[in-house]
Amino acid sequence: MTVKDIFETMDYGTAPESAGEALAWLEARGGIAGNYVDGTWGPLRADIDVMNPATGERLAGLTKSTPDEVATAVAAARKAQPKWAKLGGHKRAKFLYAIARLVQKHARLLSVMETLDNGKPIREARDVDIPLVARHFYYHAGIAQLMDDEMRDREALGVCGQIIPWNFPLLMLAWKIAPAIAAGNTVVLKPAEFTSLTAMVFAEICTEAGLPKGVVNIVTGDGDTGAALVTSDVDKIAFTGSTGVGRAIRAATAGTGKSLTLELGGKSPYIVFEDADMDSAIEGLVDAIFFNQGQVCCAGSRLLVQEGIADDFHRRLIERMSKLRIGNPLDKCIDVGAIVDPVQLDRIKTLMETGGAEGTVHQPCPAPEGCYYPPTLVTGLHGSSMLMQEEIFGPVLVSTTFRTPAEAVQVANDTRYGLAASVWSENINLALDIAPKLVAGVVWINGANMFDAAAGFGGVRESGFGREGGWEGMLAYTKPTGKAVTIKPATKHLKPDAVAVLDLDRTSKLYIGGKQSRPDSGYSEAVFSPKGKLLGHASLASRKDVRNAVEAAHAAKGWSKATAHLRAQILYYIGENLSARSDEFSARISALTGTPSGKAQAEVDDAISTLFTYAAWCDKYDSAAKPVPMRGVALAMKDPVGVIGAFCDDRPLGGLIDVMAPAIAMGNRVVAVASEAYPLAATDFYQVLDTSDVPAGVVNILTGSHSELAKPMAGHMDVDAVWSFSSADLSATIESESAGNLKRTWVNNGKNRSYPARDWLAHSTEIKTIWVPYGEG
Repeated sequence: MTVKDIFETMDYGTAPESAGEALAWLEARGGIAGNYVDGTWGPLRADIDVMNPATGERLAGLTKSTPDEVATAVAAARKAQPKWAKLGGHKRAKFLYAIARLVQKHARLLSVMETLDNGKPIREARDVDIPLVARHFYYHAGIAQLMDDEMRDREALGVCGQIIPWNFPLLMLAWKIAPAIAAGNTVVLKPAEFTSLTAMVFAEICTEAGLPKGVVNIVTGDGDTGAALVTSDVDKIAFTGSTGVGRAIRAATAGTGKSLTLELGGKSPYIVFEDADMDSAIEGLVDAIFFNQGQVCCAGSRLLVQEGIADDFHRRLIERMSKLRIGNPLDKCIDVGAIVDPVQLDRIKTLMETGGAEGTVHQPCPAPEGCYYPPTLVTGLHGSSMLMQEEIFGPVLVSTTFRTPAEAVQVANDTRYGLAASVWSENINLALDIAPKLVAGVVWINGANMFDAAAGFGGVRESGFGREGGWEGMLAYTKPTGKAVTIKPATKHLKPDAVAVLDLDRTSKLYIGGKQSRPDSGYSEAVFSPKGKLLGHASLASRKDVRNAVEAAHAAKGWSKATAHLRAQILYYIGENLSARSDEFSARISALTGTPSGKAQAEVDDAISTLFTYAAWCDKYDSAAKPVPMRGVALAMKDPVGVIGAFCDDRPLGGLIDVMAPAIAMGNRVVAVASEAYPLAATDFYQVLDTSDVPAGVVNILTGSHSELAKPMAGHMDVDAVWSFSSADLSATIESESAGNLKRTWVNNGKNRSYPARDWLAHSTEIKTIWVPYGEG
């Protein structure tokens, strides 16, 4: 045998990692994982068996926390929170820094424990997960240090309930805990029932770091424990997991006033253009879909390859898959480990049995016996195939083709999810043209699975809302300083006993698609002054009017592509035209509300100032290049949310302008429901819009009952966000109905507070992180 023969035929030998230290750690603690509350371990009960997915052997017992035990943990966090917040950023930073150092010190124990518990290859736990855990605590130590200066107008929420999944147990813990405690919150975290062991090691790290008691609390258990945490006395719920559970949490927290962020499922497109470096694209794809056995929410599970290279690409991919090594995850030579649990393995098999027949199944790398599934490619599918639409959450790649860049975008966006995407092309102009068009929170160019604490991660659509990482991630763990006050509903002036007659009929219509429109209900309502004078009639919008307004807003999607400069000019123009009619609007406000003319004029002046402010912000609300530790940049681009439904407060003009101006400044289209008590100033305002070059459908104005319109607005599947500053109690309805497509909501919970401009801008935008690596190697 020649040297050449040896190089062509030799294979990797085994390189097993010892599990002895991790198993000894478990044995020394009674072989049971349980609650860590107020700095001490709670009762240890083996209510649930924790299994090693690679061998099927029992690893430990797990305590299933009761609702009372969850409440005890929340009470400990509540007691500790004021003192922790008052420590100040510098002292909190020192604790986070200490935790980061200790994570590095215990890196091998954590890596082995993660692999034993989860089934992922030790190389991934050692080289990806644990370094990123340390990075998050280092990064957020810096955030804590800077918060007092950089976020002076924000403060901690209070107590955060956090629920994490089993696919990245320790990394998800770091993503949740680091920003929360950096901001001055305390936390109660529930790890997944399959994978709670590294959370126990982390609890000891908190003790070793001297973290004050009650700042970090961990409760173990199954879905019942998570449900108890969701309904407990916390100020925020942060959840990562399935879309179905996320939808249930949204419904359960509706109207409670709890802040909520959701990072949910995905069906991420992996787009390969014909000019891509094919070998690099295949290596990237192997990482995108077979990393962590495909149990990744942002896995590149939908391959979209340009038609001209599809056959060659699939052939090369299958050949590369045949060389993957699948087996004992503690072996450092293994590429693909074990599925986390037989329940998940059965789900993968069921989906493949159901949908695999629609295409051609390729499994060139056999799986060993046990809780393993072979790396799989399914070709010949069309965009609506079940496997192209359903999240499999396993090592299964499904493929289809496209011809043109426009078709690639269309097929890529043909999903209810919107978490991540990958674009492969050697033409950077093409890649950077495609990336902004993809409906996803993260886009990787010529790469996949790039993460960093400095770069926000999160999704849109049914992939959830909120971001984790970066300054934008801190918004979810803070709130504006100052107290909110209970809203006092405006007085809706009733008709006098005698029938009132107008000299000239003034029945204000709705404003939909740039035109005055009669209400579908056919009804209107008289509007009176405080002294009983009939001022006019306002239309009563119905569910169908909401539908028509949303359709008009979608038809105006070109507004989102307009330049910031153009949007600014139009907002300035609106402000100028409103200024020219200032006296008229002041008189209308005074007649509606009975307020003195000076106060009415102040509202008009404030509305004009608001228009000018957001005109100024149009081209100054900067995106950012994040300082990620790689040769490349992560661009945090601010995209418009889309179609925003908004319920205005009871300032006749100011309530409308406050929601309209920031929304359209950032490229959104608005369906605004005017003040229910004083609608006529808003209906007068559409005359200003008509003379200000605002494209039809960008601003739509409805009048009528807020309570009746809240449900169809929040439940509409083509509305991307709903805001409510109404004096009516709409928060529970809006948040509950929003669970349908998991749209973003911003509601007042019956309270009124003043928000700075940046809060309005943040709620008007989505952060899309576009990763652009560069260099020759």
